[in-house]
Amino acid sequence: MSNKALWDAVKVTDPKAVKPITGKPYKGNSPKPYWLIERATDVFGPIGIGWGVDVKSERFERITETDVLHVAVVSVWFVKDGVRSQTFDQMGGTKAAYMTSGGKVMVDEDAGKKSVTDGMVKCLSMIGFAGDIFSGQWDDSKYVEWAAEETAKRETPLLSDKQCDEIATLLNDTNSDFPAFMAWVSKAVGSECKELSDVPASAYKPILKTLKAKKEPA
Repeated sequence: MSNKALWDAVKVTDPKAVKPITGKPYKGNSPKPYWLIERATDVFGPIGIGWGVDVKSERFERITETDVLHVAVVSVWFVKDGVRSQTFDQMGGTKAAYMTSGGKVMVDEDAGKKSVTDGMVKCLSMIGFAGDIFSGQWDDSKYVEWAAEETAKRETPLLSDKQCDEIATLLNDTNSDFPAFMAWVSKAVGSECKELSDVPASAYKPILKTLKAKKEPA
């Protein structure tokens, strides 16, 4: 198994789950934290059983007379193939109090929660979650279009192994041209399908009906 099997499985981000970075001196994009929680649950199982987040420490640091920073050291663990990983840490930080440009002191009562979330996102990025964003691929508009297509496929149920085997048998029995068949299927479902495993499950019955009709003697 490739050392990057997990990384490759979780690196593609749904464009609907990406938001622009605001309130920072730099620009960019970041994945929505709750979507990352959902993806981690997809891959590992319910939080607390298949994976988890631990807050190792947190503190407030005074930066200036008016600015106070909340800092949290956050750890993530997960279970893969029956083995629980070691924890790995990242630090999240949020301004808990600060002076605005208008001279008003603002206090963020959610600073602690934001710091923990920040640390969790950074931890998940270390094992590949939203890797396309953190590696800079998200700056390519063509890549974003591709990512949208890939995530749509993931959300669409595909043919099972048993269904693929059944269709493959019928293709063989009818001496069907596989590339031509896949081109026909791709046009019918409205997306490119290179292999039977790429075909939406909703196309199973129409395909079966067509191939069985072809198999029956005239």
